[in-house]
Amino acid sequence: MVFVISSKGNPLMPTTPRKARLLLKNGKAKCVRRTPFTIKLLYETTEYTQPLTHGLDTGSSKIGSAAVDEKGNIVYMSEIEVRSDITDKMTQRSGYRRNRRNRKTRYRKPRWLNRRNSIRKDRFSPTMTSKINAHLREVVFVKSILPITRLILETASFDTHAMKNPVVLKNKWLYQRGINYGFANTKAYVLNRDRHTCQQCKGKSKESRLEVHHIVPRSQNGSDEQDNLITLCKVCHDKVHDGKINLIGGKKKSNLNHATQMNSIRIQLLKKLECEETFGFITKEHRQLMELPKKHCMDAVVIASQGNEVNFKTTSLMYKKCVADGDYQQTKGVRSEQRIPTGKIHGFRKFDKVKYMGNIYFIKGRMSTGYAILMNIHGEKQALKPIPKFSKMERISARKSWIIQAETIQNIA
Repeated sequence: MVFVISSKGNPLMPTTPRKARLLLKNGKAKCVRRTPFTIKLLYETTEYTQPLTHGLDTGSSKIGSAAVDEKGNIVYMSEIEVRSDITDKMTQRSGYRRNRRNRKTRYRKPRWLNRRNSIRKDRFSPTMTSKINAHLREVVFVKSILPITRLILETASFDTHAMKNPVVLKNKWLYQRGINYGFANTKAYVLNRDRHTCQQCKGKSKESRLEVHHIVPRSQNGSDEQDNLITLCKVCHDKVHDGKINLIGGKKKSNLNHATQMNSIRIQLLKKLECEETFGFITKEHRQLMELPKKHCMDAVVIASQGNEVNFKTTSLMYKKCVADGDYQQTKGVRSEQRIPTGKIHGFRKFDKVKYMGNIYFIKGRMSTGYAILMNIHGEKQALKPIPKFSKMERISARKSWIIQAETIQNIA
């Protein structure tokens, strides 16, 4: 499918590659985007369109998107990989700042809560802001190339308490009476559970001081729940930290980050978008009846078609990966004496889409000597020998907030 924009900039119904080729050959249109291939008409024409439904499979790691017309024809499919590296990058940036302050301004005390953005109300974390904006950006993008008249979102509301303790689903009163009910805190519960006795020496050390210890340390993502806590006397506790005693068992933190994030993303998207809402269990039933594979883009197809029969007019999937604006590190050297170029090097920037030796790649790293490290759309480094030179590359498109590449889906009919 080739997407069409009118001379006034309004999206029209997509056309076939043959018609688009004739329009370009006769000078009646021009190419405005290579991926997905989009042309703009150079003459005045009527702007009649058909209703199109945009289905969006929301997610905290990947997003599915598809557009369907009234006859069930699939005209657009995409899958977006959302950024999940923001927390690590901000931790690294904090380390850079702390190190620089200790080197340059040791006399100045650290300042806290002195920035407007960190203390304002209704503030979302940078990770959440990025994920919400990724959903909104895809909606705006699809509306820029297709005349969308209806938007359907698949959302989810997760019960994190029930995910940790499914028993509460059988007895709703347990929501108010958790494991720590009747105790001051988790530590008091663990001491009572272990009968105020060291679980290692069983009181043989004659030490009266008892301490609650994490079996799997917090530094190794150990949980703060009672299953990862044990009562030890002061003597045994010191031996554990000295490496003389090895404890077995423990529990790591439950990974409920995605569930918690989706609870917030759902609310914000419903506030910001004029849309209809559907749910995952409905999508699952329809997808199984339609015998479609489990993919985010296929979920979006089911959402847009609402379970009706579909016809894949296109098997091209737009795979998009959200990328960072750039690297925080600006200099290198013992005294930061060497500046790292962040602009163009030989006309290329990081994440630019390039053609090299007949294949399409993305720039992962650059060398001022005229060489580059290339990767695929999934961020995997390509072991190319000899090392690719800028002089032998052709830039296909400049970097943006996401990198995009068309892929063909097999065995979907």
